[in-house]
Amino acid sequence: MKSVLGDRKAITLLLTPALLVYSVIILAPVLWSFGLTFFTGSVLTGFEWNGIENFQRLFRDPYVWDALWFTLKYAILVTIFQVVLGYGLALLYNFVLRKSSVLVRTLVFFPVVLPTVAVALLYQKLFQSAPTDGLVNELLVNVGLPAVDWLGAGGTAFVVIVIMDVWRSVGFYGVLVFSGLLDIPDDIIESARIDGARSWSLFRHIVLPMSLPILFASFIFSINGTIKVFDSVFALTGGGPGNSTTPLTLYMYRTAFQFSDFGYGSTIALLLTVLCLLVTLVIFRSSRRDNTV
Repeated sequence: MKSVLGDRKAITLLLTPALLVYSVIILAPVLWSFGLTFFTGSVLTGFEWNGIENFQRLFRDPYVWDALWFTLKYAILVTIFQVVLGYGLALLYNFVLRKSSVLVRTLVFFPVVLPTVAVALLYQKLFQSAPTDGLVNELLVNVGLPAVDWLGAGGTAFVVIVIMDVWRSVGFYGVLVFSGLLDIPDDIIESARIDGARSWSLFRHIVLPMSLPILFASFIFSINGTIKVFDSVFALTGGGPGNSTTPLTLYMYRTAFQFSDFGYGSTIALLLTVLCLLVTLVIFRSSRRDNTV
């Protein structure tokens, strides 16, 4: 093995197929998409050079800023709920349920494997207001509250989207953080308990600091996924009512494939890419700063 790893020709031979596949599948489309930002048109109508007009249009387009605002508030809220609730579930699995947590972990994780369209249809029925009230409105009426048109207004539709996506993904983050908690040595926890550390002190001074790496990884994984949200919003509301629940991904899709403007769609995709990079860098810098304090 050492002779192979020390041979540059062998390393080149082993890496070349993977690099070719990566270049064809990942690198080439990225470069092609970036090049399209300087053009307008589509494959059917042809492309025409327009310089930086797409970028100028991007800053003047009010729909982009509305989509960006929806994307950011959705990503922040869903990420916080996913990671915090997932962390709470992981603590429950590890310190309360222990070996009996297998069934609970399975039940909580089950929504993760459900198809997005099926989950969206379920929530459409739960929050339905017409022609008949769904379960949620039935419960509101039974306790003397008025029924709400949940999917008929931007604010309430946003709430439904957040609830749906947190419900279907929190089990994944519970298992992810739980796997990190398993790496905390039992002897450290037992030593702290022998020294008189109670539940809150044990959590604050031992469990939380030692689980920070998996928490930061969860935040990065979650924020990048929520910024690129598409399928759940498309299946539940289609971006409506109006454009009130349209994220950047859906606006990019409509621009490129419904309105056949690949150039401007690629410009929106570039904005989305830069946003993901900036958020990831901020989290990494926060992680490095916390580790050096």
